[in-house]
Amino acid sequence: MYKSILVIILSLFCQISVRSQITKEIYPPEFVKSILIKSGSNQIEFPVIRLNNSFSLEFDILNGYEEDYYYTVDHYNFDWTKSQLSKSEYLNGYDNTKIQNYKNSFNTYQIYSHYELNFPNKETKIMKSGNYIISVFNDYEEIIFSKKIVIYEALSTVKIGIFRDRDLSYIDKKQVVQFEIIAPKINNPKKTIKTLIIQNNNINQSISDLKPQYTIGNKLIYKYNSKASFNGGNEFLYFENKNIRGSDLNIRTFDLKDIYHNYLYPDTPRNSSTYSYNPDINGNFLVTAVDAQDVDIEADYAVVHFYLNIDKLDKNKSIYVSGNFNGYQLSDINKMSYNSFKNSYEAKLKLKQGFYNYKYSVLDGNSKLESGFISGNFDETENNYKVIVYYRDFGSRYDRVIGFNQINSVNINN
Repeated sequence: MYKSILVIILSLFCQISVRSQITKEIYPPEFVKSILIKSGSNQIEFPVIRLNNSFSLEFDILNGYEEDYYYTVDHYNFDWTKSQLSKSEYLNGYDNTKIQNYKNSFNTYQIYSHYELNFPNKETKIMKSGNYIISVFNDYEEIIFSKKIVIYEALSTVKIGIFRDRDLSYIDKKQVVQFEIIAPKINNPKKTIKTLIIQNNNINQSISDLKPQYTIGNKLIYKYNSKASFNGGNEFLYFENKNIRGSDLNIRTFDLKDIYHNYLYPDTPRNSSTYSYNPDINGNFLVTAVDAQDVDIEADYAVVHFYLNIDKLDKNKSIYVSGNFNGYQLSDINKMSYNSFKNSYEAKLKLKQGFYNYKYSVLDGNSKLESGFISGNFDETENNYKVIVYYRDFGSRYDRVIGFNQINSVNINN
């Protein structure tokens, strides 16, 4: 009897643990490329989409097998733990169905199939705001990748300002995000409202759950300094290879092997340099190709070679090439290796033709990101900031997203 009770207790504990587990995106294997979520713009950024607006998930499979892929849509709480809602409560229809739309590459050296999943579709419509993860899996029910998105309702107004840090130690290195939320009919906002601030579409580089410092009528005021400060970073590096058979923007030379190879000009550390404005798209990317009628299937792939001229770092430090094109992942796929003959770090990534922003990220031995180690931190840097507002009223079973706005730091305040 006691054993039976123990088994029941352990089972309940395991179920609670699973439900409370924070879910992270699953990064794709190397044969899955160019994962895009489009919603009203060709520029790819972290998806914050208004409820009932259409959007699409697109990706390329770099083989010629024309395999079947399926998708699921799951609802999550503010902290990316699984919500208590059942599928029927947040979906009109059903998921776990096959992605029907795909087409094969045309006139490219790299053979691939381009898949497209539109929302809403005849099987699936999202009915509630909140955090979501769309997972794509194969015939063997193996998830090949997942993507986070946020669906919001425009039930509040968010006003944002960017300021220099008031701490003189960081005044020339950091940026502070201050904002106010105008939201009528909010009960006990210090307990029911949560916020998320994202810099440059990198959800891994965000500040969460700031509480309003005070209220004025229906305004919630957030005027934090250190709690809402971000390292300014530096402008992103970039290249464009829409003309894959030529030396395009920041491409030194090219070569044709099995597919095209593009060799970038070597980069150098900027952490000890003065700030210099360089227009970028804040870590995002665009798929473009010269003379392509349909870039989805006519843009080719190239192996892009990156070079960073820097002395070898301590053995416990690693350097990665990252940007929104790979979800800012830091894995073996985009890890750089040291070339002692050239005294530089090198990496090669297979990327679809387009315009790309990228940066070099450094992890120490404890997997801690060392911001500005290579690029430096400057308060003048032009960055994008998104502010997302969550609300869970007393008695509610899920976190609604009731507001969203974004701002550029080009007009920073003292």
